[in-house]
Amino acid sequence: MIVLASSSLVRARLLEKFGVDFIQKPVDFDENTIYTKNPKEFAYQATLGKFKTAIETLGIKTPLLCADTVINTEGILQRKAVNIDDAKAILSLQNGKNIEVLTCMMYKSEKLEFIDISSTQYKLATFNIKALQRYLDSKKWEGKAGCVMIEGFHKDYIISQKGLESTALGLSVEKILPFLGLI
Repeated sequence: MIVLASSSLVRARLLEKFGVDFIQKPVDFDENTIYTKNPKEFAYQATLGKFKTAIETLGIKTPLLCADTVINTEGILQRKAVNIDDAKAILSLQNGKNIEVLTCMMYKSEKLEFIDISSTQYKLATFNIKALQRYLDSKKWEGKAGCVMIEGFHKDYIISQKGLESTALGLSVEKILPFLGLI
């Protein structure tokens, strides 16, 4: 049994898919206190902030797992869109380009600590303008790092992938399984 210190339904589904016994307890950490624009550094700092908050509020009697995901498009940090105009700008930058999905995760039990930053890279085709507008109107991009929905909108535009899909979905589960004794 572990504690997933995240409100992400996708992360919860990933743990379920891989047979990890967990309870989900989101923590409150203000990512706006992070000032770096470097995508990898931001993912690390956000995860570390969540991790420290989770340890303070939840302890480590039950092993703890935290994660954060951001998008790197042409060296530009892309986080969750704040509104539809922001989402449109974020997606416009990704259109027909290479994007990198960076996921940092931190795990701690009484006996072990594990930190990982992983990357999955996608080459994307040019978005269909009408499909893009439907995606924007659907608001399915809300709460998604860089508005990226690999399992949804972006799926139709992936030309190539390098890295784990689970990383792109927000949790590199395959990398944590050995530490949980599941493989």
